[in-house]
Amino acid sequence: MNLNELAELINGKYLNQTTPTLKEIKGAFAADLMSDVLATIQPHAVLITGLCNPQVIRTAVMADITAIVFVRGKQPPQETIDLADEESIPIISTPMGMYEVCGKLYVAGLSSLEQVVNPDECDCG
Repeated sequence: MNLNELAELINGKYLNQTTPTLKEIKGAFAADLMSDVLATIQPHAVLITGLCNPQVIRTAVMADITAIVFVRGKQPPQETIDLADEESIPIISTPMGMYEVCGKLYVAGLSSLEQVVNPDECDCG
């Protein structure tokens, strides 16, 4: 599946001017905590999140993320959109919730790109 097909599947709308890639998307990852994204996402994933501040774009650059999907119809501030354009990262907004987006993409054959983490290294405190 490419990004245009993904956007169509989740009733998504592009929010910026960055040309979406037609390359095959290998998988996705969903999280709102950017430290979780940095700790567990694999490169070239699509990030599904409800967080829409500029830190999401900075995290995407560091983690080599292909695109970002904002759930629940969230509209990021212009600062986030501008930064996504500067970094050439397509961003999409969907009216669906995170659970529904993950389910639709999983059923469509998109894999999880979450790395397995050693439970001893997890810190919830």
